[in-house]
Amino acid sequence: MFKNMRRKERQSTEECAVAILEKCEYGILATVSQDGYPYGVPLSYIYKDASIYFHSAAVGHKLDNIAANHNVSFCVVGEKQSLPEKFTTSYESVVIFGQASQVTGVEKKAALLALLAKYSPAYLEKGKAYIENSEDKTTVIKITIEHMTGKVRPQ
Repeated sequence: MFKNMRRKERQSTEECAVAILEKCEYGILATVSQDGYPYGVPLSYIYKDASIYFHSAAVGHKLDNIAANHNVSFCVVGEKQSLPEKFTTSYESVVIFGQASQVTGVEKKAALLALLAKYSPAYLEKGKAYIENSEDKTTVIKITIEHMTGKVRPQ
């Protein structure tokens, strides 16, 4: 179902791919709109329990797309450096294919707390109060990973 990587020598280990996911600050979520057009949107996320989690408002284009088709792709780019003298680039990246679904209850709260710890570690107490006040207006989506590929091209 998923194609093999053409440049096998650049495929990273799963551990390396996870490390890239854990250190990156944002990724691009790709969904398919109901009109058939692809829709890619950058967003903050957390890699937790072998899944990707992100938060959203209660309505919007990406949520409409996920409701109509829960198949998604998600990618991140870690370290990158142009190598003009070699006419190439060194990089590290991860591409994920999976199923997106809304989470609630304990799982939703845990994901929001993990996002808080990643993006606002110096403001945990204030952030917890913020979560309590806005949790009902916040949607949390989980991407259950079906296929993940990391790719690294060193200098």
